Amino acid sequence: MQRKARPPDMSRIFPMRTPKSILLHLDGSARIAERVQVARHLAETFDAQVTGLYGAMTSLARYPLAVEGSAAALAMMVELDEEGRKAAKAAFLHASAVSPRLKWSESKSDAFWDFTRRAFYADLVILGQRNPDDPAAGELPADFVPNLLVDTGRPALVVPYAGALAPIGRTVLVAWKETREAARAVSAALPWLRLAGHVHVVCYDDEPASALHSLQEYLTAQGVAATLHQGGPEHGKAGENLLSQAADLQADLLVMGCYGHSRAREWVLGGATRTILESMTLPVLMVH
Repeated sequence: MQRKARPPDMSRIFPMRTPKSILLHLDGSARIAERVQVARHLAETFDAQVTGLYGAMTSLARYPLAVEGSAAALAMMVELDEEGRKAAKAAFLHASAVSPRLKWSESKSDAFWDFTRRAFYADLVILGQRNPDDPAAGELPADFVPNLLVDTGRPALVVPYAGALAPIGRTVLVAWKETREAARAVSAALPWLRLAGHVHVVCYDDEPASALHSLQEYLTAQGVAATLHQGGPEHGKAGENLLSQAADLQADLLVMGCYGHSRAREWVLGGATRTILESMTLPVLMVH
């Protein structure tokens, strides 16, 4: 009796495009340990390598008037910067538990600008949500996260500054609209979507059914089953509604595009993007 031919292993023909190079942003904020733990979990999940890199504005850049030509003041600022870097490195090494998948890297130039440059060479960047009440908030510009997304075009996983962090990617909520930013976000999220236990997609539009159906066909072809939600017409509370729905679904990852435009040398965020970055309650995978 002739044996039936075994079907080809599609995972070998179309391997998952998982992130292999992850760049982790480190600074003086209070949630470094949680950020490192997220990076370590992703490295183990996707068989990836994580590079921890300190990136903060120098004390001189933050307090230029404090120097007033004083060599002693300048030396003190250099010492403060070095202390900040050493503290971040110590926190990174402790939280990484000497994992061979995580390595510390030294900036070859200005730490803040070097981090943006290095992001070009990473599959994924892990950032922290800005906490305005954190004493270390002044180490970075308020628009650091959206500017990095726009300047590099790389996907970024933004970790919230409050709340417990569950394993990321068990229940994923995708915010969908027929835009370049959302399409790039879905593509970047495919490794998570394929492994997730539950995937939900919500679309805010006057006629969301057609867009949701088209995305469902795409996800099905990628081996992803998704539950669709019609969010109704898009309005000024889309960001709040997304966070509310994420809580109702007990989602541990939100996937969305980063929206905004440049005006008079200032990056102006879209309403939903601004709300999410200010009020996120779960990790968010964003792409511009």
